[in-house]
Amino acid sequence: MPTATLAVTIPESVWIAELSTRFPEATWRVLAALPDGETGVGLVEITAENIATVLSQLDDTGGVRIFEVLHRGENRALVQFETDEPLVLLSMRNSRAPFEPPVTVRDGVATLNITASRDRLSSLGEQLRTFGLEFDVRSIHTSADDDSVVSEEQRRLIETALERGYYDTPRECTLTELADHLGIAKSTASERLHRAEGAIIRAFADDTEF
Repeated sequence: MPTATLAVTIPESVWIAELSTRFPEATWRVLAALPDGETGVGLVEITAENIATVLSQLDDTGGVRIFEVLHRGENRALVQFETDEPLVLLSMRNSRAPFEPPVTVRDGVATLNITASRDRLSSLGEQLRTFGLEFDVRSIHTSADDDSVVSEEQRRLIETALERGYYDTPRECTLTELADHLGIAKSTASERLHRAEGAIIRAFADDTEF
């Protein structure tokens, strides 16, 4: 299943965009959040050298119904909030894409990772656009697990080839010897290897940024 990293530009009118652009050196990490009707509640960790100033601005920021400082340190605070403008949360809810914390916000841009089917990722993109949210896809990669990349027969063939030295340099096992060991025709071994190697290479390419 693919995992996408999205960079979502939050409208300036939204409170977290307003504050994060006003304090671009601060980092906002949304650790938990859920939509409640048309509002949203969540938990955000704010890290900033001038944390007292950042917190003081929450009182004067529109879009935040309630906020409560649960913990405050020298440069960090944990804040529970309720907002009238959970645009990203509503987009995720409507597309049925799961929320994967943390969502990091800096200077008006939220970076989030989503693991979901391609259909739901596509639906999330449509929902973000519906709410007027611009976004860039930073990366998409697919987990290369055995079940989704190669069949059981291909996996067994690859494992045997590795064990017997087929991929060593120089080779310690020929294709004929590998096929004989498995009790299959040389042509069958060749076809299965070719298909398995192609699937693994494609999965590697999907998972790697060149």
